[in-house]
Amino acid sequence: MNYSKKEIWKVSYPIMIGLLAQNVINVTDTAFLGHVGEIELGASAMGGIYYICFFTIFFGFSTGAQIIISRRNGERNYGAIGPVMFQGALFLFGLAWLVVGLSTLFSGDIMHIMISSEAIWEATMTYVKWRILCLFIGALNVMLRAFYVGIIKTKVLTANAIILAVANVILDYLLIFGKCGFPEMGIEGAAIACIFAELIAALFLIIYSFVTVDLKKYGFTGIKSFDFGLLKHVLNISIYTMLQYFISMGTYFLFFVVIEHHGHHALAIANIVRSIYIVMFIPLNALSGTTNTLVSNIIGEGRITDVLPLIRRITKLLISIMAVCVLLLCLFSKSILSLYTNDFSLINDAIPSVYVITIALLIGAMASAYFNGISGTGNTKSALILELGVLTLYVIHIYLTGIVYKWPVHVCMTAEILYFLGLLVGSVLYLRFAPWSKKKI
Repeated sequence: MNYSKKEIWKVSYPIMIGLLAQNVINVTDTAFLGHVGEIELGASAMGGIYYICFFTIFFGFSTGAQIIISRRNGERNYGAIGPVMFQGALFLFGLAWLVVGLSTLFSGDIMHIMISSEAIWEATMTYVKWRILCLFIGALNVMLRAFYVGIIKTKVLTANAIILAVANVILDYLLIFGKCGFPEMGIEGAAIACIFAELIAALFLIIYSFVTVDLKKYGFTGIKSFDFGLLKHVLNISIYTMLQYFISMGTYFLFFVVIEHHGHHALAIANIVRSIYIVMFIPLNALSGTTNTLVSNIIGEGRITDVLPLIRRITKLLISIMAVCVLLLCLFSKSILSLYTNDFSLINDAIPSVYVITIALLIGAMASAYFNGISGTGNTKSALILELGVLTLYVIHIYLTGIVYKWPVHVCMTAEILYFLGLLVGSVLYLRFAPWSKKKI
């Protein structure tokens, strides 16, 4: 299969819907808490990114596992797929216990160092103590997602996404504002709503898998114990994506730490724009995941020469999608911002930052497919090294603009443009000149 744009889209859109639902949690929290107060809005940003920093470790592991699953799927070695998913889920569940335990002991002290406002610190810790528990559910969710994306059967992710989104919106409304007899819990209600929404969606995916998946075909029925050898093999690929995602999100967290020192108003602006940015970024993430999967699949089929043409087709599709999204965002920026807050000063002050992210998104449309193509070949160590280099420039930029010169939020956000430019140039050069096709997994 040469994977036309139509076939690429067929694989990508359920992933896109799934990512949309995942981000509904952040968007809904931001939109609802924006009507509670600036402190709650800022605290949800700090707490949400703190959680995502750890979640990306889990997601990074699942991405490495997904690359292996895709390769086995391309090789038609289906019986080796189930054990990868099962061992990965066990490993991540154990990791969740470790992370939650360490977070319970040390998160308060860590956040105190980074957050200058006592009010925001208290609200952030209220959010974090509940939200961090989502990692237990996330351990299973990311591996199930890796399984379905890896075998290129992504339609179920659409239904799973709808369930997650609807559950989160309803629970947020009931618990944040205290509707229908529920207590008014504010930011604490937002975090608790996340836990139950994720749990409902996970139960659906588990039941669906038992009912519809041929467990014998994919090697689930022969699994008897924990396989350290297989886990080591998965980690040889995943460890680099785990580090890559964690460091990437960690630097993004540093951005919000810098902005928090500019005051409540600046942090509220950054959180609102971040929420819009994340939603707009969904097509990039979805097609990036598709790139990983399809590149690994066609390499498994022995079609090395088809890799770069595939990446170029995905890039063209991404650019066309993002051009439409960016145009709509520019035309209706005030209306979109008003969904998050009725504070006209916040809306007007956030508009320059919106324009900055539109430029970043257009460059990101070109960079994402090429960069994720590197991971899809199995060269995850090279992808990590490239991202570390680019993130070094990112950190220097936010240090100069946010701390040394204390320029406005939208100037600090130009770090996103610099990030994607560096990623694009580095990825294109790597795929053009490096011996990536020799990697075996």
